[in-house]
Amino acid sequence: MRFKLLARRLTVSAPRMAVRSHLPWPFRWVAMAIMLGLCGAIGLWAFEFGKGIAGLDSGARKELDALRTEVLQLRDERDKAQSVLNTSSSLMTTEKAAQGQLVAQIRKLEADNRALRDDLGFFEKLIPATDGGDGLAIRSLQAELLASGQIRWQVLVLQPSKNAPEFKGKLEISLMGQLAGKPWNMSLPGGPQALAFRQYLRMEGLIDLPPNAVVKNISAKVLDGTTVRAVQTSALTVATPVNPTTRP
Repeated sequence: MRFKLLARRLTVSAPRMAVRSHLPWPFRWVAMAIMLGLCGAIGLWAFEFGKGIAGLDSGARKELDALRTEVLQLRDERDKAQSVLNTSSSLMTTEKAAQGQLVAQIRKLEADNRALRDDLGFFEKLIPATDGGDGLAIRSLQAELLASGQIRWQVLVLQPSKNAPEFKGKLEISLMGQLAGKPWNMSLPGGPQALAFRQYLRMEGLIDLPPNAVVKNISAKVLDGTTVRAVQTSALTVATPVNPTTRP
């Protein structure tokens, strides 16, 4: 039995043996990936080469050039529109500034208009002259009681003659009424005011009243030294409140 087995191993009928080298599987995958990459590169090169032979690449280049030109045109139009927008914004800012200046001018003109109306009303209320013998006169005397408890007075003194010499004197203002149920009078706290003019002079001021004082009349005198050159008395009026939202 042992002889038969030994003879079988030494003779031609012995089983075949193959010697193979063992390659790890990661290297096999890398080799396969390299082969696939080479095949893909060859296929892409063949596709591009065939497309160049067929003339397909020239049409794509023309279309690409046309698209680039269109993009440049669109950018140019965008820049122009942005420039117009910036100009419009600058014009709007300038217009707003001009509008603000116009509003300020309108308010100033309205204030000047009110002042001119006050002057016009003052001169329209002129009464005939009460001369002191040489043409010097007090043409208007007005007094208003304000809500603040003050008296606002206005006096217009004039010399009607054209070549009148300069007059220098004093203006004395006196208030007459009642205080605590008794007769009461009051002069300007600072005394008579100095005045100097040739044709006319307008003077005005405020007088603070004591509490509970009732003013009925106001009197104005023009003094030349101790001589009274003109005198006028007027009744007191109450100032009417003005609505700030009402325009003249």
